[in-house]
Amino acid sequence: MMHVDALPAPAVPQDPRAAREQPTTLLISVRDQVGALDECLRALRAADISMTRIESRPSKTPEPGYDFCVDIDARTKEVVQSAIEGIKKAAVVRDVRAIGGQHVPHEPAQPQTPWFPRKISDLDTFAEKVLEMGEELSSDHPGAQDPVYRRRRLEIVQLAKQYRAGQPLPRIEYTEQENATWREVYMRLRDMYPRSACREYRAGFALLEEHCGYGPDRIPQIEDISQFLQGCTGFTLRPVMGLLTPRDFLNSLAFRVFHSTQYIRHHSAPFYTPEPDCCHELLGHVPLFADPHFAELSQEIGLASLGASDEDIEKLATIFWFTAEFGLCREDAGVRAYGAGLLSSFGELEHAMSDTPEKHPFEPSRVALQKYPITEFQPVYFVANSFRDATLKMREFNATMKRPFQVRYNPYTHSIEVLDSKDKVRQFVRSIASEMQLLVSVLDQL
Repeated sequence: MMHVDALPAPAVPQDPRAAREQPTTLLISVRDQVGALDECLRALRAADISMTRIESRPSKTPEPGYDFCVDIDARTKEVVQSAIEGIKKAAVVRDVRAIGGQHVPHEPAQPQTPWFPRKISDLDTFAEKVLEMGEELSSDHPGAQDPVYRRRRLEIVQLAKQYRAGQPLPRIEYTEQENATWREVYMRLRDMYPRSACREYRAGFALLEEHCGYGPDRIPQIEDISQFLQGCTGFTLRPVMGLLTPRDFLNSLAFRVFHSTQYIRHHSAPFYTPEPDCCHELLGHVPLFADPHFAELSQEIGLASLGASDEDIEKLATIFWFTAEFGLCREDAGVRAYGAGLLSSFGELEHAMSDTPEKHPFEPSRVALQKYPITEFQPVYFVANSFRDATLKMREFNATMKRPFQVRYNPYTHSIEVLDSKDKVRQFVRSIASEMQLLVSVLDQL
């Protein structure tokens, strides 16, 4: 790299201001909050400072946040210092400092592990981090031009925004129109389940009808469902404003938490929705979370996502798509559906059960690379031999991922333990030894 001193000085500056401007890099560390960067940049704009580059990365600190490298051209050191003082006034800022000179490299040779939740309360940070919010409808959404529907959606997503871990889940007083939409979908799909849904789904659906108010008359409450599922497999539900990022959604599964919307599709199109709604969540996903083997498969995908690279997150999200959303499994001499995208859509369910699409054995390494459409029926499906077999294959696949540590979920503390030291591994071994001692005792008594 050429040293700065080796560069010849220009005889005459092209611009008097350019002669005084000094390239400077600001290193700004902020908490993980919506609008954090905007608050910092506002101070730079107020100082009339030109920005030439902005880069970001997750902070190395235990508290979630981001570090920003901002290259600026400032006229004097006093202007830079004034800008720094302005940035420090922002409540979201943890630290800010200036480095003079040329471009500061962003440590490309030291890839950082993305932040991931360690405690179940950390999922509260996802509350407003949605790709699409429930009240923001695209122009082609059936309810886009219905102001009453849009106001209703806003009411419901605001409850999700305010929810925090440990609180009772919001109860929604659904309107007659909303319950009528649910009834149409419920009756149409329920008639298809005996011949198309897998036995584990049918068993879970029957339990929900018996214990959680599932039926055609009204939309069940996620608080009742969550309490019931927790007693079955430890899975719980959590309200969400809209569509989460793949990383955040998968991270939640590591805690056996499923994010569920509470609003329902527009009444003008009861058999169509361009997004997940309560019909998709409660009819498609929820029944299988009562099954221990499916719960284990879902958590396995979630655990693999913690601290995973962006490349591996994309692979895991694709695997989730072809399992929990559009998965098929072998049952007796045929194939049945277990994916929520199938079990909440009679059109796609009929398509999947036909001979039209391709069907291949479930192999995670192949599934992870499969491209798929999101606005039309799937041309390819993958068939698992069983949920247990799929989980074992996922563990083998996860072992090939480029993550320098392993994690485990502690169900007693509802937290993630990173197994990155001998002491932690010894403690884990002791807990396994205790369980093995109990198992031997039980076998001796049988």
